[in-house]
Amino acid sequence: MQRIFAGPPDGNGELSVTGRDAYHLARVLRMKAGDEVIVSDPAGRDYLCRLRAVSPDFILLSAVGSRENAGEPPYRAVLYQGMPKGDKPETVVQKAVELGAAEIVFVLTERAIVRPDEAGAEKKRERYARVAEAAAKQCGRGAVPGVRFLSSFAAALEETKGTLPLFCYEGEGTAPLAACLPDCPPGERVSVFIGPEGGFSDAEAAAAAAAGCRFCGLGPRILRTETAGAHVLSCLSFAWEKEEKGPVRPFTP
Repeated sequence: MQRIFAGPPDGNGELSVTGRDAYHLARVLRMKAGDEVIVSDPAGRDYLCRLRAVSPDFILLSAVGSRENAGEPPYRAVLYQGMPKGDKPETVVQKAVELGAAEIVFVLTERAIVRPDEAGAEKKRERYARVAEAAAKQCGRGAVPGVRFLSSFAAALEETKGTLPLFCYEGEGTAPLAACLPDCPPGERVSVFIGPEGGFSDAEAAAAAAAGCRFCGLGPRILRTETAGAHVLSCLSFAWEKEEKGPVRPFTP
């Protein structure tokens, strides 16, 4: 069933949709009054909604049932991705959203080949945000993960204070990823550092060590930058999502 992200229904059980979502439902999907969609609100609740009035600019819906969203993990994982080249960022965003990342932060590390200026970074961010929204709708997330840029690796390290910082590295001093993961208490915050095509520099590795990052190896094979983050997020899901919420939970009135 089609999913959109919008505010919760009002006291009368109604809500409206405008902009790109309204156009997509009305013109692309050709939905009409009486059809149903799932609306996810920022509080993590899904509503089964029936379309009442449809136009390309405005859609009125009525909620007929609700349930807790089952698509969000019990931890908050932020992917700090060294800026890759080409169309790889879109792949990184799409797969990170599918695998439970709460946010994707592209970092201009020393060996990053692509170095957009402020205007270029904002244009890319807007495009990647649309990719994140589409992926969140497709995989049943309860919220759309954020996408942003950081121009400094030091700023990224500063943000990870108070989290479990996993620095994925090919050099010496690494431990298997499984050995770096403690039992996950509810609400665990984890930061995942992935280098660009050329990896992290020695200076960046030294800074990460000084900041208290856990140096993690990703196995005997060298992973591409667009694969490494997805691999780590998959491992987090395997290790920490022990409770099967079930993707199909009935809506209740």
